[in-house]
Amino acid sequence: MPHIYPHGCYFNSLDEINGKKITIMGLGLNGGGEACVRFFLRHGAFVTVTDMKTAEQLAPTLESLAKDRFLDKSRLHFVLGGHKIEDFSNADCVIKNPGVKIEGNQFLAAAKAIETDISIFLRFTKAPIIAVTGSKGKSSTVSALSYGLNQAGFKCFLGGNITVSPLSFLEKTDGTTPVVLELSSWQLADLRGRKLLKPKISIITKIVPDHQNWYGDMDSYVEDKKLIFADQDKNDFTILDFDEDNYLKETASPKRGCRCWGDLFASETKAKVLRYSKVLLPKGIFGAYLEKSGSSYKGVARVPSEFVKPSLKEKTVLEEVVMESLQVPGEHMRANVLNASLAMYLMGVAPAQICTVMGQWKGIPHRLEKFYDWKSPSDGRKVVFYNDSCSTVPEACAAAIQSFDQRVVLIAGGTDKELDFLPLARCLDPENNTKFPPYEIYLLSGSGTDKLVSMLDERGVKYEGPFDSLQILLDVLKTCLMSENASRNYGEVFSDTWLPVVFSPGATSFGMFSNEFDRGDKFKSLVKSIF
Repeated sequence: MPHIYPHGCYFNSLDEINGKKITIMGLGLNGGGEACVRFFLRHGAFVTVTDMKTAEQLAPTLESLAKDRFLDKSRLHFVLGGHKIEDFSNADCVIKNPGVKIEGNQFLAAAKAIETDISIFLRFTKAPIIAVTGSKGKSSTVSALSYGLNQAGFKCFLGGNITVSPLSFLEKTDGTTPVVLELSSWQLADLRGRKLLKPKISIITKIVPDHQNWYGDMDSYVEDKKLIFADQDKNDFTILDFDEDNYLKETASPKRGCRCWGDLFASETKAKVLRYSKVLLPKGIFGAYLEKSGSSYKGVARVPSEFVKPSLKEKTVLEEVVMESLQVPGEHMRANVLNASLAMYLMGVAPAQICTVMGQWKGIPHRLEKFYDWKSPSDGRKVVFYNDSCSTVPEACAAAIQSFDQRVVLIAGGTDKELDFLPLARCLDPENNTKFPPYEIYLLSGSGTDKLVSMLDERGVKYEGPFDSLQILLDVLKTCLMSENASRNYGEVFSDTWLPVVFSPGATSFGMFSNEFDRGDKFKSLVKSIF
């Protein structure tokens, strides 16, 4: 049975933090633990930070804290390289890292109270919340939405799983400052029972198998996702996928009348339901859809007038264009921006302004991030490098490859998290009617790569590697790009010819890199050095 937390929060006011003994479980390198340290010291707590990582592994975060002369470090104590049970049993409250399971954890079992940075933020903020979860597209959706709202004149904050703890801006929020939260399934699980999350708008992006090494089955994974709308009511909005997916194959108990995960969520939320689709929505279904004209797309919102213009006396259905040309590539990115545009529309932003603002958004780091151009001295070919290191599931890599209306050179591979690599293997197989199979495939070593390699070998798909070093891989790639056979391998060079090189691992980064962000940063640094 999943763990259910007590209703509410351990702290009734921020003043109660003063003098309390707080243990922060997990300092990390992505900013969440560091933000918790700063927050609780600022509010007068005695803080113990404990992490399984060593001081050497956590050096960047430790250095950042050490250099801050405004922190009262006399109330800060580190226990690194392991945990001590007394740091949990003696604490008034433990701040849990979402990546730690509570079930069977002896240290958390010893805690008097457990909170997270998300639970504390939600307890004390008065800001309207727009919450986003899903398997693919969460970070792009929240980033586009936060950018759009700020450009439209809101004072908007962005936090959560996107590596910004909302505790870093809690005191800056009020009832007029919307907060966009990206929430992972683990972060949502840590809110079960608390009754703290009631988003004005919740969005669930595409659902595919993920974290199956943690959950064991899709239904358990999805149960945590449902927590995003569990406490919404008829005055709120839930935005859900309408297009068919593998729901009927992935669930152990299909619900009658449901053909996709979005249908299941729609049948359970109490909020007003809006759907998003890559094609025209059926009559009577409200939400947003993509409309194609030639090679261009636009996004259309179809909603009842009272959803966005309650002052109108006559109730009608509005259909308005809320998205036009974009700077970010790919079908899945269009869907993410469409969701962000629909949420902006519900927040009262004019359709023409949404189109203008979203057309200016350039995407975010580590997600199909265009970051470097290089011209081959051998044939003058323009090579454009893309960093998609946050592609941690096979389906995300497959989607990245098809984001370009041409063939690419793919760099993929990494650690397995008990996922099925068959969708990616099929996408890489020219015999599978893939529209744009990669020119070449370069693989980094890892347990996920091993699974992919066996599938590619069965299909006779060629690849280079696997390589134990990203630098060696890039050295080999450069040699191939500069070879006398380049025109034969990558096509003839014309004035408008360019070749995308896409780093989209489709797997996690453990072992070779600290995390996907470290992996992306190292990739960008090595590309700029080698090329």
